[in-house]
Amino acid sequence: MCLEGLSIKFLEEMINIPKILVVDDEENIRTLVRFNLEKAGYTVTEATNGKEALELIASHRPDLVILDLMLPVIDGLDVCRKLKGNQLNSSIPIIMLTAKSEEVDRVIGLELGADDYLTKPFGPRELIARIKAVLRRVVIPDNVGKELSFGNLVINLTNYAAYLSDKKLELTLKEFELLCLLVQNPNQAFSREKLLENIWGYEYYGDTRTVDVHIRHLRAKLESSPDIANAIETVRGVGYRLHKKI
Repeated sequence: MCLEGLSIKFLEEMINIPKILVVDDEENIRTLVRFNLEKAGYTVTEATNGKEALELIASHRPDLVILDLMLPVIDGLDVCRKLKGNQLNSSIPIIMLTAKSEEVDRVIGLELGADDYLTKPFGPRELIARIKAVLRRVVIPDNVGKELSFGNLVINLTNYAAYLSDKKLELTLKEFELLCLLVQNPNQAFSREKLLENIWGYEYYGDTRTVDVHIRHLRAKLESSPDIANAIETVRGVGYRLHKKI
């Protein structure tokens, strides 16, 4: 096959190179992130403000967005809100970049559906580890079928979709992975640290409220079926489990 004349975009799609959008108004951070991500094999585009980020997301749909919260024109929280509120782009994962003093904004970002966060300054190795973890998809064990069910909840593991009474649930990737893990392991209690390790894919020494936020979102999205929503139980002093009556 002759590759002459093929667009870079077409070549990227052919060999499935993950596309990452880096949104930060600090040029030195964008340069550092771009250098390390391209070295790791990713395709990188950049935006310097929130408005530019939303335009690039609409035109080039990245596989992941690295999003600084303190942005000109449209701030990072509004970008996150608009992205997660748009059905076409709501599944695009977001890793937030925050300063240590921005704890409230960090929590709000997680509430809005961001998948992870890093506080500045951060190391390139940790950033790449977080990206790999977020881009990871649910691994279906050989001994598990293509569908899971729990009451009137049905999870299709092939197309990453969950249905409650035949109505599709709008879940983020991490919410979907959490739900799968709990349904696959009924009555097993998971610590927050273990859930972070299993779902986020790395040893996590930060704030375990990431898990609490995602569990709260799951319960809210399952509230039309109280028996299922309430089956996700908080195990005091441990974490969470999905209670299934024997």
